[in-house]
Formats: sequence, C-alpha cells, structure tokens
Amino acid sequence: RLQSIHKKIPLLIPKHFHRISQRDPLVPAFHAVHTSSTLPFLPESSSFVHTPFCYLSERSNSFYFNRKDVRFLSNTNTSVSLKVDSDAIRFSFDKSPPDKGRVQTHISGQKTFKKVKKSRKAKVNELKLYRLLAKKKMNHSNPEVRIRYKLEKAKRKEIWLIEKLRKFEVPTPRAEVYDPEILTEEEKFYLKRTGEKKRNYVPVGRRGVFGGVVLNMHLHWKNNETVKVICKPCKPGQVYEYAEELVRLSKGIVIDIKANNTIIFYRGKNYVRPEVMSPTDTLSKSKALEKYKYEQSLEHTSQFIEKLEKELEEFHKHIERYRKNKEAVAISSVG
Repeated sequence: RLQSIHKKIPLLIPKHFHRISQRDPLVPAFHAVHTSSTLPFLPESSSFVHTPFCYLSERSNSFYFNRKDVRFLSNTNTSVSLKVDSDAIRFSFDKSPPDKGRVQTHISGQKTFKKVKKSRKAKVNELKLYRLLAKKKMNHSNPEVRIRYKLEKAKRKEIWLIEKLRKFEVPTPRAEVYDPEILTEEEKFYLKRTGEKKRNYVPVGRRGVFGGVVLNMHLHWKNNETVKVICKPCKPGQVYEYAEELVRLSKGIVIDIKANNTIIFYRGKNYVRPEVMSPTDTLSKSKALEKYKYEQSLEHTSQFIEKLEKELEEFHKHIERYRKNKEAVAISSVG
C-alpha cells in the first residue's frame, strides 16, 4: 500500500499489480491532484469513473487498477516510476527498459541504480561459458585465431600486473640537505682494505632494497666503520641503482663497488645512529617479496608478448608467400 501525502486519499494497489509490475513494466495510469476532501476532477453526478487503466472511486477516495488493462499493457517496453511532489502523485514512464542486472529507483527526483547480486549458480554458469569459449579458441583450426587469443590474454595480464605494481609505489620525501664528508685517497684506500678483510656483510636478495636492509647496515655500523653489501641475484648495472638508493636511505658513503655485486659502505666520521633505523618510505619484507613476484611475472609476460607478436608476423609472411606462389603457378599454367 502506497499512501499519498494527504492521508484522506490513500492509494490502494492490489497484490496482482505488484506481481505483474515485478515481471513486466507498465504504462501510464493517472495523475491525481488533491486540494480538498472531494476529488475536483470527478463529476458530481457519478459515484465512480472508469478510466482505461484504473477505477477512481469518490466514496472511498481510492484508486483501483483495472487488472485486464494492466495485463494487456504488460508486454510493452516501458518502465513505471512513482514521483511525489508537494501536492501531487505522478507516475512517470520511460520507454527504455532498465538495464539487466540493475534495479532502478527514484530518490528525490534522482535516478540511482542498485546492482542486483547474482546467485552462485549463475556465476558458475557464466564461468563455464567463458571456459568453453576459451577452449574453442585454443583448439581452433586456424593458427591466427590461436595466436591472437593468447596475445589478447597476455596483454590483459600485463595491464593487470602494472595496476598491481602501482600499489607498491612509495612516495619519495623531499630531498634533505646532505653534505657528505670529503675523504682523501689514503683514507679511501685504508677503508677499502679494511672493508675487504672484515667478514661482516648485509645481503640484498630478490626482495631488493627495503627497510630491513637499512636496519642491518645501522646494526653493523654500531661496532664497525665499514660494511659490505652483497647483491645476489643482481642484473648487470643494477648494483649501481642499489648503491644510489642505499646512500639516500642510510646517509653512508660508498667506498668501492667491485665484482658487479659488492658495495663497501663507510658510516662517516660524525656518524650518529638515528632513532628510526628502518626508514618509513620503504617497503616491509613481505611487501617487497610480493612486489618482486609481480615484477618477475611482468617481465616474463612482456617477453611472451614479444614472442607471440613475432609468431603472428611470421605467420602473415608465410600466408603472403603462399599466396604469391599460388598466383605464380596459376599464371604459369595459363601461359
């Protein structure tokens, strides 16, 4: 039961109207305006008026929908929505039906769409359909269809991995004024030999540079002036990136880089251990490992995309050569 603003005129809608309205959209019914206890648009002689879509009764001040007319109009592609103004109740009608999977509601004159939840069975059926279509493309007789399907899938994965890696981007703070100490050649030579002889080192593995690496460097600098940072596995040229990053985070001085995987750091003459030894603008151990996995997956996916593009290009060249040979044979046979 939907009541109007004026309590004297209730708007009564039978149960069958609700059932039909949920199944099929309807068409315009009426527009009622009430200013007094009687209905102004009804003739005084008649006790009720029959419209094509509803009955208007003056005695009970109620509106009853005609069931037959509603059923007849239920096949039309229209949608009904109720609008309540200051002194009127209006049914507005839209010829375009609402989108599937969405329920259209009106709140203070604005359209809002509520997403309908799918059942578990519907989700399973949808996944089965996707798998069936994928299987057809993978087992297609045309090699171009198979290559294009793999290429599209790999590109979608590449976009997804890039979006995942954006979550691990750490905002770099403002560059602080840092005045490194100036060391003479004799001091550098002495510190280099000292660092090579001592066995204390900090490993940098597949996680790369994260907060734990800087923390270990400060712990080593408690009893030693130098510390070795060993990077394994390390790509060519990556050790210099690690050295630059560790200088920014630890405020140490690079003494030497050797064997493309070892960096010797000096803590400095006026070294003071910071209160927070693990910088806040670095990743945790678990996050660094997760980032590494996504980077590895992105690297292999990019290589796979390049391989598929080459295969597709070679296939097109093969088709072109086959077509030219066929045309040449046809011309020679005619001649």
